[in-house]
Amino acid sequence: MGNPVCSNPLLSRADVERAAVQLIEPLLPLMSEGCARIHLGDTGAVYSDEIAEMEAFARPLWAIVPMLKGRCAGVKPLWEKWRQGIIHGVDPMHPEYWGEVVDYDQRLVEMAVFGMGMALTPDEFFFDLPKEAQQNLYRWLNQINNHDMPKNNWTFFRVLVNIGFLVCGLPYPKERLKKDLAMIEEHYEGDGWYFDYPNQREYYTMWAFHYYGLVYAAVMKERDAKLSAEYIHRAKQMATDFACWFDRSGEALPYGRSLCYRFAEGAFFAAQALAEAETEAVDYGVMKHLLLGNMRKWFSKPIFTRDGVLTIGYGYPNLLMAEGYNAPGSPYWSMKAFACLALPQEHPFWQSEEKAAVTPEKSLQPHARLLLTRSADGSHVMAYEAGNHAHEHAHDEAKYEKFVYSSVFGFSVCKAQKLLKDGAFDNMLALSEDGDTYHPRYGCLHYELTEKSVVSTWKPFAGVTVTSEIIPMGEWHVRVHHIHSDRELFAAEGGYAIARFGAGEALQKADAKSAAVIAPWGVSGVLNLKGYSEGTIVMPEPNTNLMVPRTLLPTLTAKLPAGDSLLISAVYGTATGSAELWKNPPKEVTNNANLG
Repeated sequence: MGNPVCSNPLLSRADVERAAVQLIEPLLPLMSEGCARIHLGDTGAVYSDEIAEMEAFARPLWAIVPMLKGRCAGVKPLWEKWRQGIIHGVDPMHPEYWGEVVDYDQRLVEMAVFGMGMALTPDEFFFDLPKEAQQNLYRWLNQINNHDMPKNNWTFFRVLVNIGFLVCGLPYPKERLKKDLAMIEEHYEGDGWYFDYPNQREYYTMWAFHYYGLVYAAVMKERDAKLSAEYIHRAKQMATDFACWFDRSGEALPYGRSLCYRFAEGAFFAAQALAEAETEAVDYGVMKHLLLGNMRKWFSKPIFTRDGVLTIGYGYPNLLMAEGYNAPGSPYWSMKAFACLALPQEHPFWQSEEKAAVTPEKSLQPHARLLLTRSADGSHVMAYEAGNHAHEHAHDEAKYEKFVYSSVFGFSVCKAQKLLKDGAFDNMLALSEDGDTYHPRYGCLHYELTEKSVVSTWKPFAGVTVTSEIIPMGEWHVRVHHIHSDRELFAAEGGYAIARFGAGEALQKADAKSAAVIAPWGVSGVLNLKGYSEGTIVMPEPNTNLMVPRTLLPTLTAKLPAGDSLLISAVYGTATGSAELWKNPPKEVTNNANLG
């Protein structure tokens, strides 16, 4: 089977419905006898295998629920299995019972989609169950009201469960719901932007806070008109910013954690359509293009097992980049992208022609702490970052603190900080005391973002302070580093990590002035404007890059004396631009050798 959706054009509602079925059908042979668990693999997460199998059962419901709401013809055989699984999973007397939860339990996360099912399609999802199963489902879900959860996007899971209870006429804790909604407000910064606890700004703003808020608005427009209108207003503000995270074809910017959820990147636009939060800039045609264009990109990639099951990874199966909470079924969070199937065929979303978003060349997004730019042809989105700092997730420094993130080249995570090939320090300045163990930026003392540049001051270790200014110039950007150190240091400045193999031959060139890889599939180069001693092509460890398993990394190196040092480089990366532009850089780039 391999890729079950590779030939699906995603042009019509019927195509999208068929894609949902194609993605879910490979799971059926892997269901347990009672249909309440799905075993997708043997890799581990921070929770038990039994909970991981419950998660794998629950996450396809993010597509099945809207299919029920939208009366999709293909949902019936799927729902028969999942309905049986729900009946058994909530039955304390059944061997596949999902169990009693504890504080901070992963099963609390998975309860959210059950709440959405009860809220969006109560007759099919709840009232058609046997009476005993209704009681069991209510009792099992109500555990969420008696346990602590992280004070972050998880709060919305309890909100969804309780509005499901409300819609179905079941008892729910009104004060708890009120307090949870107030907690969510504490995460709102303005201009459409939420942050996730403790201080993260990435896709969770869009595929969590906004997504659940739009589900709330779709369900509660008449019951809670004021808050529903506010959630819709915020989504409309967000839509314009978020459209800038996608290239002209729908490829999204890889940035932050939980990227194994893949085409959940576009799920915001499905929820935006569900709640009818259309704007002039992001109307139904633009929503449709960003959602379906992103899915088409994903369906063309090698992200499935041989039997058609989604894998952990990003552009290919890759456990190295994953979080500790990524179990074999976790990638099916991506099914949130199918919320649009709740809308009938005659809805304007389905009747609209796809069209690309009109996005500016530069988009300063201070709440996200990003300056986004794009190539002239719209094929390359670059995001320059400073000040977004995460803690306690895998590879935080790689996922949040590189100088630039790219929709073309993605980014790399390290296998170790020892040696440049292990570190895969693309788009980072990595510093070392011994030439062996390297430290990139991780946390900023100060930062400033403007439409002209991104500036940050950071300390890789005691006695060393770096102030970095990154200046975008099309697909070029200039990096200026002022370094003060009380001891001698080794420095490595990485450009974009580019695929090592493709259709044709990659030319590698490195000398004292530069390092570059020029290939039919793109160009990546780093130009020494001041302070570096030599260029080299690092061959990073396999599977460090999110987009491709094997890369080459143009890098400049230097040995810095104690005291003050100045490093200036120009970095170029393109998939569609000219190699001649690398060989003959524009003067606006090379003139920066006089900075500092």
